[in-house]
Parts: sequence; structure tokens; C-alpha cells
Amino acid sequence: MLERFILYGLFGWCAEIVWTALMAVVAALRAGQPIDRRLIGHTYLWMFPIYGVGGLLFEITFGFVRIWPWAARGILYMVGCFAVEYATGWVIHRATGTIPWDYTYTRWHVHGLIRLDYAPVWFVFGLILERVAHVVDATVRH
Repeated sequence: MLERFILYGLFGWCAEIVWTALMAVVAALRAGQPIDRRLIGHTYLWMFPIYGVGGLLFEITFGFVRIWPWAARGILYMVGCFAVEYATGWVIHRATGTIPWDYTYTRWHVHGLIRLDYAPVWFVFGLILERVAHVVDATVRH
């Protein structure tokens, strides 16, 4: 289980770094500003255990819903991602007085902890995570 936790944590970190770098490009294009060609992405140390535990929870969920249609699975994953993001953000905020990600600047935030406009992102991310789970499983077995 430790190996799975580590692999999901690393995958989550990498995915978030790529996502934040690409979103910086999109933001620059929308603002008519030059693109930072260094493609700087970032994440937070807090995210490693969140992605690690989230991946393990995902595996359990996937075991029950793998026969569902892909759209139903995607909706469930989206709701699950929102729940994990909200809950962990709330806990971190209570423990530290701040939150690494603060969405209060966006229109569709809920308590600054989640962004409802990310629903399609979490939907697709969950379906991608099905493939990642197969890779994690094969890696840990060998």
C-alpha cells in the first residue's frame, strides 16, 4: 500500500505542475501578455499526501463502479474530487489558518476551497486516473 500511496502522490504532483504551467499560458494568452517560455508550474507539499490518499480511495471506488458507463463514472469521480478537495482544504485551513489554494478570486468558488468551473477537469481527471490505476497496479506487482 505504501508503494501505491507514493506513486499516486507523485502522479498528482506531476499532473498539478503540468496543469498550473498550462493554465499560466492560457492566462497570458487571455490577457494579451507574452507567454513565459519557461512554462513554470507549481504544487504544494500538502498535495502529496492528498493525492496519495485520494489515489487509494479512487482504487476502492473504481473497484465498485468499473462496470458503470463511463459518463456515470466520470460524474462520480468529479463529485469525489470535489469532496476530497473541499474536505482537505477545510482541514488544512483549520490547522494552519490558511489554505495553499485559495479560489476566492474566482466566480464559481465554494468557500474558496473548490471551483465549480473545474467540474469538467475533475470529470476527465477521474477517467484518466482509471488508466493510471492500471499502471500503478502493474508497477507494484512487479
